[in-house]
Amino acid sequence: MIRNASIDDSAAISDIYNHYVLNTIVTFEEETVSPIQMVKRLLDVQSRHPWLVYELEGKVVGYAYANAWKPRSAYRHTVESSMYLDPEYTGRGIGKILYSELIKRLEALNIHCMIGGIALPNEISIRLHESMGFKKTGQLTEVGMKFGKWIDVGYWNLLLATRQVHESASHNEEVRRHAEYYY
Repeated sequence: MIRNASIDDSAAISDIYNHYVLNTIVTFEEETVSPIQMVKRLLDVQSRHPWLVYELEGKVVGYAYANAWKPRSAYRHTVESSMYLDPEYTGRGIGKILYSELIKRLEALNIHCMIGGIALPNEISIRLHESMGFKKTGQLTEVGMKFGKWIDVGYWNLLLATRQVHESASHNEEVRRHAEYYY
């Protein structure tokens, strides 16, 4: 079952994430994250965007969330997504199910663009993103170092099937005023 994550899930989420911190390059974090630190992250993300967990027989076996891409206001309809699964539950389609639900919820929030940053190589993540309709849009060379080696990051994005973004008249007027002032 997919549901919104709660602070009670922080230990399970930390356990899943810390496997990737300690054993893989898929996250550039190098120190484990405590459940208390995870609660802070969870609450921060959920103040604006969804954080979902996949629960199977009472156990959290994966999670996915989206967070702001950049803090500038023009990016407000763009998010970066993250997903991690308990290694014992990979290859079962859970990632695709989680991402499908995340996309649905992001569309409901009027999100237009979803970005997936993938530390390379990572064929499993690339296949997942491309199966969901993401297109590769770029690659940064040797931007991270973990386990003594330089790592590239590729970026895939998905333009969500959102409606035309409707800006309020007051926001449009404010943009025009700023444009006239600066130009």
